Amino acid sequence: MSAVGDPGTAPVTGAPAGAEPRARVPNVGRRRLGESDVRVSRIGFGAASLGNLYRETSDEEASGAVSAAWDAGIRYFDTAPHYGLGLSERRLGEALAARPRHEAVISTKVGRLLVPNPHPTGVDDGFVVPDDLMRQWDFSRDGVLRSLEGSLERLGTDRVDIVFVHDPDAFGEGAAREALVTLRELRDQGVVGAIGVGTNETHQLGALFDERLIDVAMLAGRYTLLEQPGLDTVLEPAQRAGASVIAVGVYNSGLLSAPRPGPDAVYNYLPAPPEVLKRVHRIADTCEQHGVTLPDAALAFPLQHPAVAGIALGMRTADQVRDNLRRVSVAVPDGLWRALAAQGLIDPRSFTTAGTTPDQQEETP
Repeated sequence: MSAVGDPGTAPVTGAPAGAEPRARVPNVGRRRLGESDVRVSRIGFGAASLGNLYRETSDEEASGAVSAAWDAGIRYFDTAPHYGLGLSERRLGEALAARPRHEAVISTKVGRLLVPNPHPTGVDDGFVVPDDLMRQWDFSRDGVLRSLEGSLERLGTDRVDIVFVHDPDAFGEGAAREALVTLRELRDQGVVGAIGVGTNETHQLGALFDERLIDVAMLAGRYTLLEQPGLDTVLEPAQRAGASVIAVGVYNSGLLSAPRPGPDAVYNYLPAPPEVLKRVHRIADTCEQHGVTLPDAALAFPLQHPAVAGIALGMRTADQVRDNLRRVSVAVPDGLWRALAAQGLIDPRSFTTAGTTPDQQEETP
């Protein structure tokens, strides 16, 4: 791929005359979030694995992954108190402590307070950590301020750049708006740079964008090569509002992370239904016909839409960092998107709206 921080595209060398045109290859140059002053690298580091998501990650692996990401030019790092009951935030803070703070963009989340667990069982559910703490839903002003204070302490910093309201749909109607009242005050005071909502639900984000209540949404799994329900309800409203989307879960629970899904493939964290597997194999067939792999296309796809400022990828080790960056450097032919749209495998508007307008060009870190 192009040199770290070099805006523009990686050149396609050695292409024969008349070869199929290739799409822009996103690099790790930065993009602004809406009208805020926050700029995220196009490829972000998702730090859930640093909290021992599903299995243990050693301190050395965690530190090595962050170092590899930094050395490759990644400057956006996303975490949350939820990830390992604070372990992800602590590890991320330690790994970034020696790095220039002004270069890093850190996001965390509010909505789940960490409080003492009166009835620990030994191991947390979903994260391999002791459950001496527990999560307590709280979207109130006091809950938001306490949550952010705890995050700053664990991260070892005096500020975070982006704060997301975390999974408000899982708690109840109105939770996002309640938390956003406080976050807007903090943004207006300059305490945080940008505010948003992180969720895998799409139904309320359009209204929040239309009302100019958020700068950015972190959308998990709902705008991917496999499915695009967020196009109408999230990306289009974000674009109208001059706001941004960070796409996460772009591999759909790992379903798109290999050239072909295995027999134990999962979708939305459950065994993948036969009709979903059939669709994935059709997409993979078309990718192979155009000289790229399924995961290559899965990383490139969301970055084509002008509302998507970047993607954040879960990366547990330095090898995973390097593998993801290798994949994202692959030049994907424009013809792939046209072929997928013609077969009804992607929303045709995903392709027709693809591309980067002049005011959205990547900036050097």
